[in-house]
Amino acid sequence: MPLLQATMTHTYSAHRFATRRTRPALHPVALATLLALSGTGVATQAQTAPTAAAATDAAPSLPPVTVSASGLQLGASDMTTPATVLEGDELVRRREATLGETLNSEPGITSSHFGAGASRPIIRGMDGPRVKVLSDGAELHDASTISPDHAVVSEPLLATQIEVLRGPSALVYGNGAVGGVVNVLDGKVPTAIPQKGYEGSAELRANSGAGEGAGAFSLTGGAGNLAVHVEGVARDAGDYRVGKGWSGGSKVLGSFNRTDTGSVGLSWVGDQGYLGAAYTRQTAKYGLPGHNHSFEGCHTHGDHLHCGAHADDEADGHDHDAAAGDVPVVDLRSERFDVRGELRNPFAGFSALRLRAGVTDYQHDEVEDGAISTTFKNKAYDTRVELQHEPIGGFKGVIGLQTSQRKFSAEGEEAYVQPTVTRKTGLFVLEEYRWNDWRFEAALRHDRQTAEAQTSGIERSHNGTSASLGAVWKFTPGYQVGTSFTRASRAPSAEELYAQGLHMATSTYERGNADLRSEISQNIDVSLKKTSGDTTFGVSVFRNRINNYIYGRTLDEVEGLQLLQYSQADATFTGIEGQVRQRLTRNLGVTLFGDTVRAKLDGGGLLPRIPATRAGVRLDANWQAWEGQVEWVQVARQGRVADFETATPGYGMLNLGVSYNGQFSSGTPWQVYLKANNLTDRLAYAHTSFIKNAAPLMGRNLTVGVKVAF
Repeated sequence: MPLLQATMTHTYSAHRFATRRTRPALHPVALATLLALSGTGVATQAQTAPTAAAATDAAPSLPPVTVSASGLQLGASDMTTPATVLEGDELVRRREATLGETLNSEPGITSSHFGAGASRPIIRGMDGPRVKVLSDGAELHDASTISPDHAVVSEPLLATQIEVLRGPSALVYGNGAVGGVVNVLDGKVPTAIPQKGYEGSAELRANSGAGEGAGAFSLTGGAGNLAVHVEGVARDAGDYRVGKGWSGGSKVLGSFNRTDTGSVGLSWVGDQGYLGAAYTRQTAKYGLPGHNHSFEGCHTHGDHLHCGAHADDEADGHDHDAAAGDVPVVDLRSERFDVRGELRNPFAGFSALRLRAGVTDYQHDEVEDGAISTTFKNKAYDTRVELQHEPIGGFKGVIGLQTSQRKFSAEGEEAYVQPTVTRKTGLFVLEEYRWNDWRFEAALRHDRQTAEAQTSGIERSHNGTSASLGAVWKFTPGYQVGTSFTRASRAPSAEELYAQGLHMATSTYERGNADLRSEISQNIDVSLKKTSGDTTFGVSVFRNRINNYIYGRTLDEVEGLQLLQYSQADATFTGIEGQVRQRLTRNLGVTLFGDTVRAKLDGGGLLPRIPATRAGVRLDANWQAWEGQVEWVQVARQGRVADFETATPGYGMLNLGVSYNGQFSSGTPWQVYLKANNLTDRLAYAHTSFIKNAAPLMGRNLTVGVKVAF
């Protein structure tokens, strides 16, 4: 299977789906018991995920899962570091409106949580440009790395599979991805002709927490050598409810989210591969809670903030006292054109040639009082070419070239970053060698980046070489240990270099530093897994020491507004994540899971917005065509805070869910699912959020959905 092929296999899923069709009806008593014990479809890491295989009398083994972004079409059990894969029924139940919230419950992954419209994944305490978001191996270009109030232009309802690579596994996708990579697989560019001439799916879902209604469809048809694909999503959600007891009321004002996404693709498919293209358009309107108009006019005196009275409030047309409750709206439009292709056995010595290329035209307006206050634009292109060679002396590998250009600009009241042009070029090689029960992996990548500030004419160039070594030892059947070491260089982003101005969405005044040097990270990761038997588990410990770590250091604060200076200091991230599942009976299992990360500056001090420690217990059940789970997740109080940062109280949440898979008389499969999150209606805050106090997490929320595949 190709490295970046749009589809990844989970062979057990098809078998499980087929076996359900012949099962007898569920006994009413068993159904009542299951409904009492059911829970949310919280997906787990691929190496420890409970599956319906536990329903058999034989000791179960975990199903094989190919990790597309691994570099060499590896199974999850061959990875030197943990890989999370969401697919099939589990993905259907786990999907939320944003990518960050979809992955938020996975070990080692949290989200930036900026209301309902913007939420970006945080991996092992790292976010922004340190976490790359890919669309089938090609980097997405939006404005989400610039600020957490900007949405990721990826639609979870259209994803066929989502995979997360932590730490050094992400090296071949860029030296900047020191936190990890999120690869969202989709079917927008067909890679095969459907056997019966067409295939597709349709899904409807609704929830109570935001009064959300959403619908999605996907359809692929083809004949001969041509295949065409169309897909789309429409979502309309109002302001969401929070847990009981919040002083701000029962809802987060301005937390609505309305999104429309559509795509059309065409491919030529032959015996040796395919070549196709797709056009995708996304529009969205969502609110920005926590926006504080009283900061308008604030400025700096040296390393201090000054926020005087606004004597000309009436003259500038703003009544700041009245407007303090108004919520700005993001009006977003993104258009992307993708080209994807693969040629198998292109010439002697090589088994595959792969191409990923894209052109993006992104823009969003921030609208206040009906008028556009700020416009952000991002015009970018990216190209990635890979060649996989045949085994040479036992070594199998891939070499590649990646290049991109991004033209970013902001105009208006909050244009705190001057227009910039960023160009990147990277060369990489990844090799593996297998010997008995061992698998060895090595990767090398060199990158060059230039970032030019067009207003000031300042240009900065950075070069960096990154390398990783890893090994997996399957020392006895069902057990394996993996270890890896990575040294990676990350060049500073244009925003870190050139930011200068007020950013009211995050209540910050940001100042860049054009003299920033590249970060140098040294990461060690050790994992232990058990993949078969009644007890399965996966645990990983890591230590990431980063020289010249770039972060926003708070120099001053005035009434909640912080002066952030992008600075550098040595920092160390350490943590552990994992879970263990015990099969209780052929129909029941229990899982314990958790994660924690500590991030501190080597010279003293802590880093801001680091996720709190989490732990939980989950009971899963399956009976014939039914599946269900119940879980309790406890998030600890986060009292390890940086200067000018406040502690965040802990909370516990009870989540339930159930799903049923059936088929129509024609043989068409369908699924109906129900999940209930935060059943106790707990008031909870996300420590990772810039606006945690203005936008608490959602309160009690019931989601019901139905999906039909044909």
